[in-house]
Amino acid sequence: MGFEELDHTADVLMRVQGATVDEVFEDAARAMFSLMYGTCEDGGIVRSLSMESEDLESLLHDFLSELLYISDAENIVFCSFDVDVSGTSLSAVLRGDAFDPDRHGGGTIVKGVSYSGLRIVKEDETYVLDILFDI
Repeated sequence: MGFEELDHTADVLMRVQGATVDEVFEDAARAMFSLMYGTCEDGGIVRSLSMESEDLESLLHDFLSELLYISDAENIVFCSFDVDVSGTSLSAVLRGDAFDPDRHGGGTIVKGVSYSGLRIVKEDETYVLDILFDI
């Protein structure tokens, strides 16, 4: 379903909506990388990731934080995300491109993902998440 930026005084607040929890995780990652790098094309880099956490919101926080770490440590801009959430466990296949300042520069530096207000709720047939990115 996608994501949109909401007004916030200091950081960047995104609303993410999806038909499934998997889709919310994928779109939250897409929102974060869109904020940081704009658009991106799959350049053939593939990474796999598995993790567990104590609850769904912690799992999302840990997932996005790990993506930030991998992106920074390996200079990768992730473009697509295939996420499978089962309870409080996650497995994901991430696809992306090597960072190129000419193509990926000029975005907003995301320092971290905030726990403030982090909650995934189901409204009718849609999962909704408001997530705050520390910039």
